[in-house]
Amino acid sequence: MATTELTGSTIGTTIKDNGIVLIDFWAEWCGPCKRFGPVFEESSENHPDVVHAKVDTEAEQELATELQIFSIPTLMAFRDGILVFNQAGALPAPALEQVVEAVKALDMDEVREKIAAQATTA
Repeated sequence: MATTELTGSTIGTTIKDNGIVLIDFWAEWCGPCKRFGPVFEESSENHPDVVHAKVDTEAEQELATELQIFSIPTLMAFRDGILVFNQAGALPAPALEQVVEAVKALDMDEVREKIAAQATTA
């Protein structure tokens, strides 16, 4: 499965309508982004059940600002519409594989309980 380009108008529905969404925030001029691109593409081939999406931070500056992307590449993972992973920096293939497997293994009822508990103490 190939990666999908996301924009400010498509990101919300993509996250809402899919179980697991990995988003690579990148830019054409970014060397580490270029090195991470093929790793991300390979992951999309190995995990067709996970949406692998890319956001060009140059074309989508407003979206990058809204999501507080200060450094690229940045990888975000959403599961059931909830942000469960957010890290700047290019990952080697084994580390990306660990992220995908960890996101798949999450107990989302437990995640929602933790979010609810934090909301009541805040």
